Parts: sequence; C-alpha cells; structure tokens
Amino acid sequence: MGALQLKLRHVPCDLSDPAQVERALEDVRDFLGIEAPSGGILLINNSGFGIYGRFPEPGRGVQLEMLDVNVRAVLQMTGALLPTIRARGGAIMTVASTAAFQPTPFLSTYGATKAFVLHWSLALNEELRGTGVRTLAVCPGPTSTDFFQRAGLAEGSVPSVFGETSEKVVLNSLRALAAGKSMVVSGWKNKLMTAFVTKFPKPLVARLAGLALGHFRMKQVRK
Repeated sequence: MGALQLKLRHVPCDLSDPAQVERALEDVRDFLGIEAPSGGILLINNSGFGIYGRFPEPGRGVQLEMLDVNVRAVLQMTGALLPTIRARGGAIMTVASTAAFQPTPFLSTYGATKAFVLHWSLALNEELRGTGVRTLAVCPGPTSTDFFQRAGLAEGSVPSVFGETSEKVVLNSLRALAAGKSMVVSGWKNKLMTAFVTKFPKPLVARLAGLALGHFRMKQVRK
C-alpha cells in the first residue's frame, strides 16, 4: 500500500478583515470543490484572542477587532461553508472557553464573545438536528498557548491549577465529537469550576470573578 497522500493548502487571512475572510473563503471553496470533492467536512473555528484591562483599554479599536475575530469571522465562515457541509455531511467545532460561563471583569469583552459562541453553537446544533451535521462547542480553561502573552500578561502570571496542554484539549475535543456531544468542558477541574459558577446569581459570580481576576492577573499585566 502506498503512503497516505495529504492534499494541503495554506490560505493566509486576517480574520479581523471581512474582505480578506471572503477572499479566503473563495480559495477554500475552490479547494473543496476541485482537490477534495467528496467526503465529510470538519470545520474548526479556533482562532481568537483576549485582552486584559479595564474596558475600553487598550483602545476601542482593539476591542472591536476582538469582536471581529472571535465572533464575526466565526459566523462569516460558518455561514459561507454550511451549505457545502450540509450537502456532504460533517461537523462544526467552535472553541469557546470556560470564561463563557460567567461574567469576567477585566476581560469583559473576551468573556462576552465566548458566551456568544457557546450559546450560538448549542442553538445551531439544534437547528441542524436531523441534517447529518452536528456542532460541538469546546470550552477549555487556561491552555499552554501564547494566549496570555497576546493578552498582555507576563509569563507565569496566570495560576496553572486549571491549566492543560493544547494536546490534551484536542484529545478531549475529538473524543467528545466522536461521542456525539454538543459541548465539552476540557478537564475535570474546569468541569467542577463551571458547574460551581452556574449555581449562583450572576451578580455574585461577577463580583467573585472580579476579585479573583484583579488579584491574580491585573497586577501582573505588562506595562
């Protein structure tokens, strides 16, 4: 038997620019139609970033860029590719966060974007029931990526008690997808934390989250 031949294409794109996203989608549709014309499709909405600080720091432009990348690009790409995915079968995996389960002072916009994609993904899964297409919302906690550096935090400033490697999050996500789940919180500690915060009034949870995030993280933001 010959070695498995993978057909790969890298499509560079600035997800904060709707015009660039649209051009990239044209390339993706061409690739699917010509070089990979059959088989199911797994769309993974994984890109995103956060910013720590008091809103609107570090500026309204960055806050709006976060909305573009974390929310608008997800809807733009999913909406454009959904007809093809429905025709061929497959799944849509969208990375949310444990931040989606409670208000998150000092990363207020980021947490709100993740709450949006979590509830959107769950609702979309119900709309697609019976079509052969499923959605999965992935909710990791702190993960070993460059997220915190991009957010403006010094290395080592975030407690690792809830942390996981990116490989572990991927494994948990694929297992959840194979099991037919519509949502997965990665890691047992994160499962306990999200179950805990959903049992209390949101104003109280917001207050506690503000104290925790302010104490452990805000004082260590790089200048």
